[in-house]
Amino acid sequence: MEEPQREPWIVGVSGASGTPYAAAVLRALLAAGESVDLVVSRAARLTLLDETGVSFRDGHWRDDLRSWLARGADGKPDTYLAALPDLSGDVVRCWRPGDLAAGPSSGSYRARGMLIVPASTAAVAGVALGLSKDLLQRAASVTLKERRPLVVVVRETPLAGQTLRQLVALDEAGAVVLPASPAFYAGASHIQDVVDFVAGRALDAAGVAHDLYRRWRGELGGGAARSAHHS
Repeated sequence: MEEPQREPWIVGVSGASGTPYAAAVLRALLAAGESVDLVVSRAARLTLLDETGVSFRDGHWRDDLRSWLARGADGKPDTYLAALPDLSGDVVRCWRPGDLAAGPSSGSYRARGMLIVPASTAAVAGVALGLSKDLLQRAASVTLKERRPLVVVVRETPLAGQTLRQLVALDEAGAVVLPASPAFYAGASHIQDVVDFVAGRALDAAGVAHDLYRRWRGELGGGAARSAHHS
C-alpha cells in the first residue's frame, strides 16, 4: 500500500518584526498534524536574532527551529519545548532562501497553500509585482498562479499609499490580506494571547483547525471574565 503523498503548508517568514507570530503559526500547524515547508528569508534571520537571540543557520536549522519554537512571545526559553513534535523526520522541510530550484518554486510541487507571516512591505511589493527575487516571493507567486490559498500577514504601520495599492493587488489576485491586528474580546491577559489571536486568524483564513484563542460567542463580557480569571 502506497504511503500518502506529502502535501505541506509553505510558511514564509520575511524580515518584518513579528517572529513570534510565525512561531505561533508553526506550532499550531504541527499540532494539527500538518507538514510544513519553511522558508526563512535572509532579512528574517536578522530579525529573528534580534527578537529572540536565536541564530537560524542552514546547517543546523532543526536545532535552531526547535529553540525558536520553544520560546514564548515573552522571550522565556523552553515555554513550549515539551509540546513540540519530533522535528527529525520529514514533518518539516527547510529550504534555503535563495534556492530558486527548491520544491516550492514549481507549480508541480504538491502544497496545500502558503502563509507569509510576518509579511514585510518589501515582501508584499515583491509578491504583488511578481518579482520572484527569492524563494519566498517565488513560492508565493506559484501559490497564486496555482489558485492555492495564500495568506499574507502584513506587519507594518503606518502603511504608505504604494503598499496599500500593492495589498489591493494581492487581494484581487486571490490572496487573503490579514494585518497583524489583534482583538481583545478573547480576553488577552498576556502578550502570548495577543500573538496567538493573530496567528489563529491567519490559520482560520487558511482553513486549519486550532484552539489558539477564544472565539466570539455573541455574549458580552466573556473577554473581561477571562482576563480577570488569569490576573
